[in-house]
Amino acid sequence: MLTAADSVEDRVRGLRAGADDYLVKPFVFTELLARIQAVLRRGAAGAHHEPDRMVLGDLELDTIRRRAFRAGTRLDLTAQEYTLLSVLLRHRGEVMSRTVLTELVWDMNFDGDSNVVEVAIRRLRSKLDEPFPVKLLHTVRGMGYVLELERGNDADA
Repeated sequence: MLTAADSVEDRVRGLRAGADDYLVKPFVFTELLARIQAVLRRGAAGAHHEPDRMVLGDLELDTIRRRAFRAGTRLDLTAQEYTLLSVLLRHRGEVMSRTVLTELVWDMNFDGDSNVVEVAIRRLRSKLDEPFPVKLLHTVRGMGYVLELERGNDADA
């Protein structure tokens, strides 16, 4: 993370939000390069290896074959729906904003006028939740979406 926010609280918040490193502006370019090289070395050592299988309740994601199952039934997902589900499952229990989902799933900057996230969530929810009694994908009003076993009734939209 490269930012002008330099308080200890800002650095802690950035690292807890998922930043691999935190560098405050102004910075020395050689230090930035050294930090990038250190992060790349950690990545090359397998620090971010995805598990072969991810499970939440009766939902199972086979990351090798890129297949999803719910209560033993295979979910017929598009590549984009699979990617969205895998991001949500990797971050289970965390509320994911539209902005973060746009960056992680579509690898683009967030366009506030676009409804691409809402449409994708609606399509995924129709396959993931509608046929089953227990809902896993929840909307947290004003914040985003979360994949978890139970959520208070006031959070779903």
